[in-house]
Amino acid sequence: MAETARVANRGAITVCVILAVVMQALDTTIANVALPYIQGSVSASADQINWVLTSYIVAAAIMTPPSGFLANRFGRKRVLLTAIAGFVIASVLCGLAQSLVEIVAFRLMQGMFGASLVPLSQGILLDIYEPQERGSAMALFGISVMVGPVLGPVIGGWLTENMSWRWVFYINVPLGALAFFGITTFVRETPIDLRAKLDWLGFGALSLAIGAFQMFLDRGEQLDWFSSGEILIEAVVAASAFYIFIVHTFTAKKSFIDPRMFLDRNFAISVVFIFVVGVTYLASLALMTPYLQTLMNFPVVTAGLVMGPRGLGTMCCMFLVGRLIGRVDTRYLLTAGLLLTALAMYWMTGWTPAVSQYTIVVVGFVQGAGLGFLFVPLTTVAFSTLPAEKRGEGTGIYNLSRNIGSSVGISVVSALISENTQVNHANIAAYVTPFNRGFADPAVAHALNPLTAAGRAALDSIISMQAVVIAYMDDFKLLMLLSLFSLPLVLLLKKPSKPLELDHSAVME
Repeated sequence: MAETARVANRGAITVCVILAVVMQALDTTIANVALPYIQGSVSASADQINWVLTSYIVAAAIMTPPSGFLANRFGRKRVLLTAIAGFVIASVLCGLAQSLVEIVAFRLMQGMFGASLVPLSQGILLDIYEPQERGSAMALFGISVMVGPVLGPVIGGWLTENMSWRWVFYINVPLGALAFFGITTFVRETPIDLRAKLDWLGFGALSLAIGAFQMFLDRGEQLDWFSSGEILIEAVVAASAFYIFIVHTFTAKKSFIDPRMFLDRNFAISVVFIFVVGVTYLASLALMTPYLQTLMNFPVVTAGLVMGPRGLGTMCCMFLVGRLIGRVDTRYLLTAGLLLTALAMYWMTGWTPAVSQYTIVVVGFVQGAGLGFLFVPLTTVAFSTLPAEKRGEGTGIYNLSRNIGSSVGISVVSALISENTQVNHANIAAYVTPFNRGFADPAVAHALNPLTAAGRAALDSIISMQAVVIAYMDDFKLLMLLSLFSLPLVLLLKKPSKPLELDHSAVME
């Protein structure tokens, strides 16, 4: 890249593309603390409101792999500007939404446009900096990616409390406008390759499989799973589309995903590993918001503040691990990350609504630290043995797996909360009879008399609270076990023949 030294306005370009990345990164967590308020505004149930999260993640997952093709076919600057404009318009529409259908549709649109913001912005930075400067540029880029998880809950809580939940989407307007104007002014267009092609059959089959499977998970609990015709149809469509995708992938000359990449053991295992990371991290975030605001009655600003340290823990440990890569066996770092994640989940299995804010902050920081120990070394080892010409395609598959894990995890834990709450309620209520010795206490009998309407209402309220708390404990336990059961994957990773070097372009995409 001899021309990189002569790029004009390099500082302005860096600021503009990082603004685009920050805007996209904020939206991964900024809406979490506002979910209970959005739920009330659009009259959604507790499991339905999580569609606001999963729709965005699924759309981003589907549209991330084709980003490279779109940039080659239409020009990187043109695609990036279209993505920013579409993302901002979708954000405004999310803020104006009046129903659950509208906000989910606009979040899908937001995810589709936002998918290419990170990889294309990163590509621009790699082009304008010389090889010896790219490490510092990617470190700055990495900080901008991690700003979202740190500031998202805090900013989202403040905006929701002082203005409206709609402003968690409107905030993208000034950020997007500045990024759009700067990129229009300072960034040059890349050459267009009219010969660039996309495997539309493979892309379409995979997209349909992911979309139908997500609908199956999101709607299953509400419609009583396979007793519903809709769920049966979604299951058949998902299975059929995935079958077509697999057959096409192994028979086509040039398929959407090159199956030979999975012959690389480190890459194949890392794809499974990052799926688990997506499940455990974002699913637990989705659980925390209703736990803090509904069960513990935290104000939205307080909920955002106590959730912020998770991202802080991730950021701190990413910097630490970045220095340890090459000096410490990557498998040890991954083991530490899994154990920290499992430890945080173990602590959370003992939570009740009486847990202190200090405990929530500490446990959140530990969980975030676990992600920091996982994300950097896992991404580095995933691409350490993959041929350089395959890394672009590999990062698309890798991020696709992470996003699918996140959306599946959120849907599964939400469905389990609803189902287990009903089961727990029935089990606890079975012990509430006039013959229970607990009612022999005059104070208990006066306040919780099952023979009076007021007593039964009070008892039902207590039982419902206990049923929900136990359901959350069960979900946290499931995530803990998933982290522990992933430990054997570490043993399957091959140690590279030469010391690992931190591949910034792969880590941060």
